[in-house]
Amino acid sequence: MEIKLRTKRQQLWFEIKQAKHLYILMAPFVILFFTFTIIPVFMSIGISFTNYNLLQSPNFIGFSNYIKLFLEDDVFIVALKNTLILAVVTGPVSYILAFVFAWLINELPRYLRSFMTLVFYAPSISGNAYLMWLIIFSGDAHGYLNAFLIQYGFIDQPMQWLTNPDSILPVIIVVQLWLSLGVSFLAFIAGLKGVDKTLYEAAAIDGVSNRWQELWYITLPSMKPQLLFGAVMQITTSLSIAEVSMQLVGFPSIEYAGHTIVTHLIDYGTVRFELGYASAIATLLFLIMLGLNLFVRKILRRVGE
Repeated sequence: MEIKLRTKRQQLWFEIKQAKHLYILMAPFVILFFTFTIIPVFMSIGISFTNYNLLQSPNFIGFSNYIKLFLEDDVFIVALKNTLILAVVTGPVSYILAFVFAWLINELPRYLRSFMTLVFYAPSISGNAYLMWLIIFSGDAHGYLNAFLIQYGFIDQPMQWLTNPDSILPVIIVVQLWLSLGVSFLAFIAGLKGVDKTLYEAAAIDGVSNRWQELWYITLPSMKPQLLFGAVMQITTSLSIAEVSMQLVGFPSIEYAGHTIVTHLIDYGTVRFELGYASAIATLLFLIMLGLNLFVRKILRRVGE
């Protein structure tokens, strides 16, 4: 038994030495990722069980922060509800739209495809996107949406889109959908370009007769890595909505109508400096993201079966 273990160790060490250049190239990323991602995650989980205000040493209080989250913090319950609504609506819808647009644009001629790719990706990197939406949803008669609705007789008085609690969440959903297509869309375009064209010819011989069958049995299975990457990005984006809410409806929003888990985390972490409680919020958000990612991974494994 010892001889086998020694042989395996020697084989492993030999393979490491053979690929030492690869490990050297990976080292900077691994060190930075471990230092600024892995360690902070575990530190946050540990701090979530303490009362810590940045000025005093952490004081262990067990599950008190988590109990307070669900039983005493009514604003968190509102934030959790808003976040789940945003995630359920914007996550799947933007994921499907990103793939559909990528699939359609991939059929266009090269130069037109490049232009349309830029058009769809640009909103995700635009720094002045919120200014445009603030003008569109402006609460006076000169706001683009109000002006259109008044001109065609849909309403008589301007709607206060950004201060009415009933319209705040729909506005955030619309803007978030517009902003969230970029990264997944780009990944899907890359995945579609990487599908081996000879597979379609082989499938035609095997009896695949239309585009939908090609999509299900060839295209989607061939781009599972891009589908998984897009799903991870959409889950992360839809559950971490904050900037859209703060830029459009303020921080905090009217009656917390646009409040999300991340804005609640920002409130306690950077305004009140209750870092133990903020870490509990962050830990809960991390667990939700992890659970959804595992669930989506199982679904994507069945694609093409």
